[in-house]
Amino acid sequence: MVSFINGRIIDCDGERTAPLHVAGGRIVAEPLAAATIDLAGAIMLPGFVEVHTHGGGGHSLHSSDPAEIRAYAAWAPNTGVTAFLAGVVGVPGGLPEAQIAAVVAAAQTPDPGAEILGIHLEGPYISPLRRGAHPLTWLRAPDAAETMHLLEIADPWLRIVTLAPELPGAPEMIARLVSAGINVSIGHTDATYEQARAVIPLGIRHATHCFNAMRPLLHREPGPLGAIVEAEDVLGELIADGVHVHPAALRILLRALGPARTVIVTDALACAGLRAGTFSFAGQPAQVIDGAARLADGTLTGSVLTMDVALRNLVEQLGQELPAASTMLSYNPARAAGVGARKGRLRPGYDADLLILDSDLQLQATYCRGALAYRSAAWRHG
Repeated sequence: MVSFINGRIIDCDGERTAPLHVAGGRIVAEPLAAATIDLAGAIMLPGFVEVHTHGGGGHSLHSSDPAEIRAYAAWAPNTGVTAFLAGVVGVPGGLPEAQIAAVVAAAQTPDPGAEILGIHLEGPYISPLRRGAHPLTWLRAPDAAETMHLLEIADPWLRIVTLAPELPGAPEMIARLVSAGINVSIGHTDATYEQARAVIPLGIRHATHCFNAMRPLLHREPGPLGAIVEAEDVLGELIADGVHVHPAALRILLRALGPARTVIVTDALACAGLRAGTFSFAGQPAQVIDGAARLADGTLTGSVLTMDVALRNLVEQLGQELPAASTMLSYNPARAAGVGARKGRLRPGYDADLLILDSDLQLQATYCRGALAYRSAAWRHG
């Protein structure tokens, strides 16, 4: 049991200065012992929840090796991530069964560090016209029997599925996934405004990296983004690196969706957190060039963004207050992953996933379920 005192306690509900008490890996209402940590005016936020990432720190999440996924979970607290969905993409000619099995195995035998919440399956049911860095050989058409097989091999760890709703068979797949409790996300789509508007009522509640890999919003053709903004129950992802989406476009969509409906993601690859170099995205050679990850033909492929940098971008470049930033980095993604009742807020009963930051928003310490998982050289506790 420990109590954190004299800090700025900030989450989606605002800011307060009351002590925060932790016992048994959770936040509790009353102190049970005398141990204290004096934050001396430092900022405490809920741990970041990452729902769209493919890796970082040299570790890929699209892997057939559970140890590599657990290695990412050990590295992620260095960037403030305390829980995440493992991003799995396509494979040639079938489902990524080996990669799904690896995530399931890693999640079932967790190590200390960020919690593996499950899988975000990005494809293979996406538009050939808006596939981005996904090769054509990875893509597949929605199929009823394959949907059932997917649910069998991934249950209960499949949390989000990104698909293009205009594909033949997609409405039926959406309905089946929604009935199984899966969060269906519209993305990598060439859907028109009318097509997107028609399928959102089937249960779509999420949109994958808004602006990127989707038909654009135009004045006579609003595209899927127009339908997403109008659908009050849909949360929209934004990659807040200033590369994938121009800062002005970020500000515009933030005004349209508001912090209550925005989910900040990195869409990061194994190279995230590394200064430079070459790497692989699901077998495709890529390189970090001027702060962006690109394939050999120059196509953007994921990002090198980390969530702690995304926080500073939100506050320093986009003018967001810390409670709003926390909503977008922690609480909303927790909701999208189906764990909003235990993660993303600093309230009794919630997991003690805690970040300590200095006044410049530099990460000093990360606690995962009450255990110290990262500390800077300046952090004297633990």
